[in-house]
Amino acid sequence: MALIRMADLLASPLPDSPLPDSPLDAAARFYAEAVPRITSGAAAQGGDEAVTLLFAPADHSHRGWREAAVASLARMLAPRRVNAMVGDEAGSDPAAIAATQAFLESSGAMTGQLLPLDSHGAGGVLGCVA
Repeated sequence: MALIRMADLLASPLPDSPLPDSPLDAAARFYAEAVPRITSGAAAQGGDEAVTLLFAPADHSHRGWREAAVASLARMLAPRRVNAMVGDEAGSDPAAIAATQAFLESSGAMTGQLLPLDSHGAGGVLGCVA
């Protein structure tokens, strides 16, 4: 499974975040710079290796365009699976990324999903006797 960080796709990443703070500007930059690289990279690779994008943390106003972009890429690149992760406030925790990648690899039919990372863990299940 290929992990693609947004900073690696953009011509000149911004200092703190590879995409602008404004959702409209971020979406425009993603579609203009990142999507062509994702699609051409997938075509050059051939095969059906899954692609996982890693977005930097952003507020709730970015969720809509990110969900739509990942779902559209998944349809466009089928049968290749395309999913995305969003880092949490703590940043891009390598353990959370690895755990999410393992989950995606074991979920053969999952595609077009935007998954939030949580470096703090989900905690225990309420009402569960351990």
